[in-house]
Amino acid sequence: MLALATVGFAVNFWAWALLSPLATKFQAALGLSPFQQALLVAVPVVVGSLGRIPVGALTDRYGGRIMFPLISLTTIFPVLYLGLFGHDALAALLVGGFFLGIGGTAFAVGVPFVNAWFPPERRGLAVGIFGVGMGGTAISALTTVRLVDMGSTATPFLITAGALAVYAVVSWLVLRDAPDRPVPTAPLTQRLGAVLRLKVTWQASALYAVAFGGYVAFSVYLPAYLKTAYGLTQADAANRMAGFVLLAVIMRPVGGWLSDRFAASRVLAVALGVVVAGATVQAFTPGLAPVGTIAFLAMAAALGAGSGATFALVAQLAPANQVGAVTGVVGAAGGLGGFVPPLVMGAIYGQFQSYALGLALLGVVALAALLLDVFSVGRRSPVTV
Repeated sequence: MLALATVGFAVNFWAWALLSPLATKFQAALGLSPFQQALLVAVPVVVGSLGRIPVGALTDRYGGRIMFPLISLTTIFPVLYLGLFGHDALAALLVGGFFLGIGGTAFAVGVPFVNAWFPPERRGLAVGIFGVGMGGTAISALTTVRLVDMGSTATPFLITAGALAVYAVVSWLVLRDAPDRPVPTAPLTQRLGAVLRLKVTWQASALYAVAFGGYVAFSVYLPAYLKTAYGLTQADAANRMAGFVLLAVIMRPVGGWLSDRFAASRVLAVALGVVVAGATVQAFTPGLAPVGTIAFLAMAAALGAGSGATFALVAQLAPANQVGAVTGVVGAAGGLGGFVPPLVMGAIYGQFQSYALGLALLGVVALAALLLDVFSVGRRSPVTV
């Protein structure tokens, strides 16, 4: 069940990230401004983020057995639209990107689904392994531009739609919910209200907005940043972004595993400290080899581990029958954390022709999250589980 859920997360995230590697191509073809280019890659992020709130609550009620195939099938439609009809104008791309965001809600299906299959002392690692599915963005980064060059703009979209269809059928036939999973009976609005009153919801949301939000922001905007700041080609920038994503993906289960053995807040503190240092160094736009590369890879590792630790914290502290709803809210915060930075970076570069201020702001925000973790969350997080 864990393996199949992880595959579903990866396939849906692959679809969710299809526009990012092509952003510079669309910028050149359609004459987009830096802000419009940032908006193009940010729209699927915000829709996928906000959609996690109802999808997480619905997963608590109906289970991943129904929700995984449903989300996968629904995502096929915007993927086909973008590949076949919707890539010749900014308005069409934004409409397609809006509905493409549905793929990003798969995260809120998988966490409660996986959580129900494992005992508390193993949930950090299990949810961390599930989080490896966020590597679907790396699949997109590595294949999208190449597939367009080999075929046409439609090629990666058609292949992804096929993968979504296959997964929807397999998951419908094979997936099963944990037999003893708690099923809430209260109305959706009442359950969401109860979740919003939980302290862990707001604490984890703030931390995940920085950890996963930082990962999402870099995964969608890093190609544009590297192309503009360092003059890399589109393909080279996409490959380097894939390396960033891959390292973050590998570190996510490591963060969950460490959180099963130490306090999740301690893992988060170390991760956030690394992000503060990396963002501060990169704000000066050092040479890409070796300082810039080290800074980005260090932040990738820290953001991946921090994301895994955050959901280990949710698994440890959230009520069992509310994990999906809490996941939805926290996941939404993480996605929104990824929505804002690309827009800020695009706007800052458009105004100052420099990314330094944007990266400095990332360092300040990560420092604020570190203080929240140390002085508030750390007092609630268990030392061991």
